[in-house]
Amino acid sequence: MLKQVYIIHGWDGHPQDNWFPWLKTELENRNFIVSIPQLPKPEEPRIKNCIPALKHIIQNPNEQTYFIGHSMGCQAITRYLETLPEDIVIGGAIFVAGFFRELSNLEDDEVIHDVAREWLTTPLDLKKVKTHIKKSVAIFSDNDPYVPLINQEIFRAILGSEIIIQENKGHFSKKDQIFELPLVRDILLNM
Repeated sequence: MLKQVYIIHGWDGHPQDNWFPWLKTELENRNFIVSIPQLPKPEEPRIKNCIPALKHIIQNPNEQTYFIGHSMGCQAITRYLETLPEDIVIGGAIFVAGFFRELSNLEDDEVIHDVAREWLTTPLDLKKVKTHIKKSVAIFSDNDPYVPLINQEIFRAILGSEIIIQENKGHFSKKDQIFELPLVRDILLNM
């Protein structure tokens, strides 16, 4: 059975952003089936829109299914996994610049702060999420302007994620000139 990979973009993201197209090509060249779904209203992502969209797109998740999330996409993945029936376990997840605890340097805009507050404070049962993931890795940058390193603790303590901290990668985005991310490819190939 072929391995299925879903790359989930973050806030204000799109399937053609950042390192996603490069990673898709890299994985397809190794016989993975790769999807990068466009989440609804990425400029104002709401849980009530994103999670039902993922539930509609992702069919029959199993141990050959893998998720790679960027920023808010990491939250979207975990919130989707929380909805799965008890007996479903996926192969693994890679979280890049993910957060559960804190965001920083947000624009001074009421809608932006409301969206951030929603994702940070809406209850999420991460212990349940952990039961659906065989293995997870969380990658952070030591100079991410939006996701402070304090976020790594929840990934480690509750999800049991392996933690990797990269130097000077910013938010792992096109703004940081990150158009390829071999680390993510290599981690997935070894999962």
